[in-house]
Amino acid sequence: MRSDELDFIIKLLMDRSGLALTAEKEYLIESRLLPIARAQACKDLSELIVLLRTRPTEALLTEVTEAMTTNETYFFRDGKPFEQLKTTILPQLRVNAGIRRNLRIWSAACSNGQEPYTTAMIIREENLPEWKYEILATDLADKVIKKSQQGIYSQFEVQRGMPIQFLLKYFKQNEESNWQIKDELRSMIQFRIQNLLKDYNSLGRFDLIFCRNVLIYFNDATKAKVIENMCNIIQPKGFLCLGSTEAIIGNKERLVEVEGCRGFYQLR
Repeated sequence: MRSDELDFIIKLLMDRSGLALTAEKEYLIESRLLPIARAQACKDLSELIVLLRTRPTEALLTEVTEAMTTNETYFFRDGKPFEQLKTTILPQLRVNAGIRRNLRIWSAACSNGQEPYTTAMIIREENLPEWKYEILATDLADKVIKKSQQGIYSQFEVQRGMPIQFLLKYFKQNEESNWQIKDELRSMIQFRIQNLLKDYNSLGRFDLIFCRNVLIYFNDATKAKVIENMCNIIQPKGFLCLGSTEAIIGNKERLVEVEGCRGFYQLR
């Protein structure tokens, strides 16, 4: 790609998804967009970029954006945050909620659904039927939302981090030897498309927001804005959970790190 073409794609991705790429990622951009160019009957990436500049459709813009989105995740990813969710965060949230007996959780950028399903398993294991939990799971990409809603995973996907007792309890094997989440768990989660750069107010308020391993792809200004918007819809004394290698940018007067729970921050 010419430098002006690369700059165009980088700006397009930043504007639509917040993804902050540099010129060093040219090889990645080329490898992911070449299949789209071929599907559009373009002879090379330059023709695809001309198409994006002159006759962009929403479908094509979405396809390009989704092609550059990383969807790496797995059940019980990193382990520790889900142990802390069970032992520290959920008990504290129930104290905060008091007689309300209802908790809302948002799994932002949920990818293929492993994070919200893991959260639902932990909640089920608590066996507190008097409490109502609402889990919202969102992602920018329509294709991963559809996969999440189906709740069907390969043998490889369920082997990555999944305790065997949970696999046997919450999954059923289908005729293709894949594993499907049982209805009792799928019914706990609402999946929908949500761009983290857009307004969140229509989502309502949450007691806990997971936004793990997402901010690493944004620049500092975008990180700070996303965190600010999330703080605005977290209930008083609610929590925000980031990835283990991420830290809050800005908003430090509103969030305090939870002692002994790396990645969890509580709204002051």
